[in-house]
Amino acid sequence: MRKLLFALAAASAAAALTYRYAVRPWWKSWGVNPAETVRVLPGDDVIPNANGGETRAITIDAPPAAVWPWLVQMGYGRAGWYSYDAMDMEGSSASRLMPEWQELKVGDVMPTHPGGGFVVSSLEPNRALVLYLDTDLVRSQAEAAKASSVDDGPANIRATGALLENTQPVDFSATWAFILDELPGGQTRLIERFRVRFGETDKPWTKFTLPFMGFGVFVMLRKQLLGIKQRVESGAVPVEVHA
Repeated sequence: MRKLLFALAAASAAAALTYRYAVRPWWKSWGVNPAETVRVLPGDDVIPNANGGETRAITIDAPPAAVWPWLVQMGYGRAGWYSYDAMDMEGSSASRLMPEWQELKVGDVMPTHPGGGFVVSSLEPNRALVLYLDTDLVRSQAEAAKASSVDDGPANIRATGALLENTQPVDFSATWAFILDELPGGQTRLIERFRVRFGETDKPWTKFTLPFMGFGVFVMLRKQLLGIKQRVESGAVPVEVHA
C-alpha cells in the first residue's frame, strides 16, 4: 500500500509540474499578442464587469471580405464551428462556403445544439461579429425546445450539454466576439475574444471545474482559428444552391 501511495503521489506531482511548466505556458501564450489582449474591442461593453475570458488571434493570408462569410455561416446544423467536430457537431464542419447560410442579423440564434445557442448581439460586415448568451437565455431556449419537442441531438451534443448544465454557475453571461483587422498586403488579423461574468453558485465543485472548462475552451478555440485559416487560404468557393 505504501508503494502504491508513493506512486500516486509521484504521478500527481509530475502532472502538476507538467501543467505548470508546459501546459499552462503554452495555453497562455498561444496566439497572443500582448497589445491585442488589452485592446478595447466590439462587444466588451456588453459585459463591462466580466471576471473571466480569453483573447486569441491568428493572421490569415486573405482580406477581411474573404474571412467574413466563414464566420456568418457558423453554427450547429449550419457550417459547424471548424473545430473538433466530435465535440460540437453532427457530422463534419463545412469545407465550402454555403450561400444558404450567409444571412445573419442581430437577434438571430447561432445554434450550439438543436434547441438553442448564442444570440447575435451585434454585427458589422467584414469587421465584427459579437455573440451573447446568459442564464436566462439558456433556460428560455431549453423550455421552448421542450415545449416544441425539439430533438436534443446526437449523443456527443447531449453529453456536452449535460456537462455544462452540471458545472455552470447559477448566474452567468458571456460574449464571444470575432474581430477582423485589415493588415497591409491583403492580410487579416482574426481576433477572437471570449468574455464571461460568473455569479454566485451553490455548486461547491464549480471552482475546480471552471479552470478545466477554461482550458477546454482554449483547445476548441485554437482548433477553430486554425480551421478558419486553413479554409480561407485554401481558396474555397461558394457552393451553388439550386432551387
